[in-house]
Amino acid sequence: MNTLALSAYVLMWPAVVAVVLFVISRAFFREWAEARRDGRRMI
Repeated sequence: MNTLALSAYVLMWPAVVAVVLFVISRAFFREWAEARRDGRRMI
């Protein structure tokens, strides 16, 4: 592997983790807001 390919591979993982964290957080806050509107508990 050359240096550019290895660097791209290493730098790709933080971006993937950030996207996954964003998707999970967005879904959680949508559910939380819906539960508050409906007067339900999250747990």
